[in-house]
Amino acid sequence: MASNRHLGRIITLQSLYEFEFREKAGDATAEIDSIIAKNIEPYEKALGDTNFVYALTRGVVGKTDELDKELKPLAPEWPISSIAAIDRNVLRMGLYELKYCGEEVPPKVAINEAVELAKAFGSDNSSKFVNGVLGTAFRNLGLGEDTKESHEQSTKKKSIKENSSADSETDNSKSTD
Repeated sequence: MASNRHLGRIITLQSLYEFEFREKAGDATAEIDSIIAKNIEPYEKALGDTNFVYALTRGVVGKTDELDKELKPLAPEWPISSIAAIDRNVLRMGLYELKYCGEEVPPKVAINEAVELAKAFGSDNSSKFVNGVLGTAFRNLGLGEDTKESHEQSTKKKSIKENSSADSETDNSKSTD
């Protein structure tokens, strides 16, 4: 069965939001796996790969403090506690995928998915905010270097090829004189 990762990310966001809300409310029964299971149940057939949801959600919960510390300087005018809960959890998910899921999820897909979640569930400006913060994280993590490097290499190769072609044309014109 094919995986529907976009739906999986929606369920992850819903689970993270509920977990954070219940924890802040002092609910001692808030347990992430039971929250995920409850949120997956109605969509299990459409979802396919439930392991993705569990892994992503548990990963974000397990690294929340670390992710929040890394997000802090990326949005210095916005203390993490003052960012809307939906936006905060979208940012955590996006940053987690950028940092820890690179082999499985291309960085641009992680950012795009976070922006789409922010558009669907956040406020009017959420998607721009999320895009800006995760774009900065992308650059700070050096994830764009491979793309930049490969572009520079292909430009160099093209330039070398053009120079080589020009040299051979010059050689051909000399021999016909």
